[in-house]
Amino acid sequence: MFEEASEVFDNMFKSSFPLTLTFIVFLPAVLILVSPLPAEAAHEFTVYRMQQYDLQGQNYGSRNAILNTEARTVEAEVLSRRCVMMRLADFSYEKYQKALRQSAGAVVIILPKNMSTMPQDIVQQFMELEPELLATETIVPVYFAMEDDELLSIYTQTQVSSSSQGSSSAAEVLLHSATANGFQMVTSGAQSKAVSDWAITSLEGRLAGVGGEDLPTIVVVAHYDSFGVAPWLSYGADSNGSGVAVLLELARLFSRLYSHKRTQAGYNLLFFLSGGGKFNYQGTKRWLEDNLDHTESSLLQDNVAFVLCLDTLGNGDGLHLHVSKPPKEGSPQHALLKELQMVVSEQYPDVKFSMVHKKINLADDTLAWEHERFGIRRLPAFTLSHLESHRSAARNSIMDMRPHVDLKKLSRNTKLIAEALARVIYNLTEKQVQEEQLASLVDWLTTQPRAAQLVDKDSTVVSTLEYYLGRYLKDVKRHFVRADKRDPEFVFYDQLKQTMNAYRVKPAIFDLLLALCIAAYLGVVYLAVQVRGHSHYAHYAQILMPGSDYMFFSFMVVTVRLGNEVHALIFKRWRWDGRPAYVSQNTTSSSRPSLIRTCEGRFPESDIILKQLKTQSLLTAAHLTLDSHGAGWHGNVYTKWFTTCHFGSDYL
Repeated sequence: MFEEASEVFDNMFKSSFPLTLTFIVFLPAVLILVSPLPAEAAHEFTVYRMQQYDLQGQNYGSRNAILNTEARTVEAEVLSRRCVMMRLADFSYEKYQKALRQSAGAVVIILPKNMSTMPQDIVQQFMELEPELLATETIVPVYFAMEDDELLSIYTQTQVSSSSQGSSSAAEVLLHSATANGFQMVTSGAQSKAVSDWAITSLEGRLAGVGGEDLPTIVVVAHYDSFGVAPWLSYGADSNGSGVAVLLELARLFSRLYSHKRTQAGYNLLFFLSGGGKFNYQGTKRWLEDNLDHTESSLLQDNVAFVLCLDTLGNGDGLHLHVSKPPKEGSPQHALLKELQMVVSEQYPDVKFSMVHKKINLADDTLAWEHERFGIRRLPAFTLSHLESHRSAARNSIMDMRPHVDLKKLSRNTKLIAEALARVIYNLTEKQVQEEQLASLVDWLTTQPRAAQLVDKDSTVVSTLEYYLGRYLKDVKRHFVRADKRDPEFVFYDQLKQTMNAYRVKPAIFDLLLALCIAAYLGVVYLAVQVRGHSHYAHYAQILMPGSDYMFFSFMVVTVRLGNEVHALIFKRWRWDGRPAYVSQNTTSSSRPSLIRTCEGRFPESDIILKQLKTQSLLTAAHLTLDSHGAGWHGNVYTKWFTTCHFGSDYL
């Protein structure tokens, strides 16, 4: 590349063009040839967009998906229309709000590869912030990305560039802005749009009891979907992968008992895996409507002993029974409460068991626990959880991953629940829980993002859960819920997972400074042409025609050209005696009057020659012609091509 530039310079200085044309034509070409090397190839990585959904007419999350803007870190003074990058270790709600207040173009939060390496205080802080991030609707695209070496390098370079904006010297800031490399962050997807006709799927299976037609029914429920600030990162290990694992293990245990007539009990067991639990339990709501309002025969319409909902059972040192209404003595639900207390005190004295009473608040946008859906329909129900409050941040966080489930505590809680149920149903003890079965279920569940927007009726999650239920239960069915088209209770949006590219680019200030430099260069060239034009052409006139009758004529014309008042012709060939052997003709007669008016009165010697030319009828026209060729002497004829001005006629 530099050898090409050198060759250009050699040819440029050897040519016969005037110096002004050389600078105007060739110098920009040389600048292009020696321009910086091509930009570094883009780094491509996957990003996961913040939740976007509507629930009961209220909008939540990020309403935009398109991103094409320059990267900055939060340390930069100006974040407007910039992609603000933040690492989880440095994230805070104040920094996030700063980006939104300054109308940032986007926010990208970088998560570590291994979440277990993060200090627990940082993880807990982010879990508590997730509901606040979703509570405020924003038009700013918010993405999450998993950290890798390339992305970390981009962040580090961007951070250095952003921090330099706080320098004390404005000149340093300007210089750094012009010379530093930046990164343009671009997403490959389209704008998000509402997903039409989305079906939330729920699964039902049963074990029929013996002893009469009007048998009481025990319903065991767990919602299988997960929730977090980013759907594709919502694995829901404890909430509610643990509840699903316990339900499937209970189905396995009691299916063995119900498979033999001797051990078939006088209770119908109905197992229900609900979808849309994180969206105000939409799957449960529709299931209740279908069974209580739209059918004449249903187990829920008959004698329901109680509904046991399982939620977040994979950790903790306690177990809490959440109720909307305390059970009456002598009722089946009171019997279960007593058996739970008995099993805990006899076999698990280290577990803190309690009953938590909370009334249903219909004024809230969402229900606290799943059992409240049944309570609204006047069915006796409660929820078992190791969480004492429904407001726990662990229930709705992308940080709820496999390490948050303690297999020993999950197994303990499963045994405790199975034991209490068995005592109610059979008055039997010591149900054998398979820890290996629980471990495999939890491991599988925590590798599947199970956000309701991702689990459709054809999902492998649904088909696998249906397979497990079919192994142990009878009459396994699917139930679907779709949002009403006229007045939807929930609306989901697409473009939740995209590919982002980071292109290495110069900052915008570089383009501005480059434009200023080009303008200054052209200004300098223009001034050089004006100042040096007179001496340049006078020099050629003296060489061409020393002592010639036309020497003064040529000099006069150059003088007129110096004043930048007329155009120029190209003289092609001159005899030594000064007579033109050939004169370039590229004229228009309309230019002659303006030419004469331009010249007259401005240069005294010009006035004399113009009068002579008029009387001799030699002044016919004038026009601008530029050309560039080689030069040399051929005998007594000088063929140096040059640009000047000539008023001539077509004669030899």
